[in-house]
Amino acid sequence: MKNHLLLLMCVLFLTACSQQSDTTASQSSESEEAEMDYPAGSLIQAVKKNDLGQVKAIVETEYKLDEQNNQGETPLLIATHNNQVEIAEVLILAGADINLQDHIQDSAYLYAAAQGKMEILSLMLEFSHPDQEIYNRFGGNSLIPAAEKGHLENIKLLLQDGAVDINHQNNSGYTALIEAVALRDGSKVYQEIVAELLKYDADKSLRDNSGRTAEDYARELGYQNILEQLQ
Repeated sequence: MKNHLLLLMCVLFLTACSQQSDTTASQSSESEEAEMDYPAGSLIQAVKKNDLGQVKAIVETEYKLDEQNNQGETPLLIATHNNQVEIAEVLILAGADINLQDHIQDSAYLYAAAQGKMEILSLMLEFSHPDQEIYNRFGGNSLIPAAEKGHLENIKLLLQDGAVDINHQNNSGYTALIEAVALRDGSKVYQEIVAELLKYDADKSLRDNSGRTAEDYARELGYQNILEQLQ
């Protein structure tokens, strides 16, 4: 009986050691992957840590501004993700590329417009050069997702800047005007977005891949206020 107990204890001990070894190896692998993603002293690491002082110090050494991690993200795109306005400003003024895309075709410029990062978008429009021929993974420009997500202030910035194509159609044939109507709930902010787009002469006659216009969608969905604007 004692021999059986001793054997069982030995098996449990060896199993525990093996599991600990696997866990340590896994943690080590994850640590190495993170190290490769943004090594110590890199600009990406400084942005990830939200360390404005370190970002400024690295930028002053003329470090590569547009290094990319394993996901293709640049320091500026990461700062835009996190709405780190001060860090983004330092990078933009230093000449970081706002148009460089990651593995899912987001650029800092496209992301700022789509996700309501108004202060960062404003800095980009004032101090950099958005490439209006670079599109997101749906074939859309900066204006279309801003309209779909209800970011009225971003839409105003983009339209006032004047460079974005208000009638650009994405892979589904949606314009900003169609997307603001067809994919949303017709609430007050979307009524205001439609009004803003029409103020800048958005083309009401354009049809998506299904053959429908913004007016068609407004009628189908019962958005009376928007329908009246489009008629």
